[in-house]
Amino acid sequence: MPLSEEELRLLEQMERALAAEDPKFVSALQGRTLRRVARLRTLFAGVAFLGGIALLMGGAIAELPWLGILGFLVMLGSAMFGIAAWRGHRVPEERPSPDALFDFDDHPHRFEVLDGGRAGKPKRDRRPRQRKLRQPKQGTFMQRMEQRWQHRRDQGY
Repeated sequence: MPLSEEELRLLEQMERALAAEDPKFVSALQGRTLRRVARLRTLFAGVAFLGGIALLMGGAIAELPWLGILGFLVMLGSAMFGIAAWRGHRVPEERPSPDALFDFDDHPHRFEVLDGGRAGKPKRDRRPRQRKLRQPKQGTFMQRMEQRWQHRRDQGY
């Protein structure tokens, strides 16, 4: 049931009063602080990556392999941390309406069916194959390999 005009007006007044009284709380509800934290984490990861490069180069110049390995590990860890922070950087600007919470048709990350694989190839027969009865092994391993080689050569493979 939609709100009346009087209820909407009162709700807007309460929102403005809350925004004037506690702007930090309002920005936290809007997701701006999440975006700021993600930016700071990304910036920290970039600085740590540069520090890792410095350690790596310092280890190479000073001929200390452990220092170079430490620098590489710092670079690797900061790159992973930075990528995770960058993914968290994309916080949605608008809050979805309650009706749209379960509407998956227009979601930008929905799964799609891709054509490929065996799409143009004929279908295989799914009936179980009859197994060939194996003959007992005759000869040594090398003799069997030579027989296979001779058979392939005779067949034209």
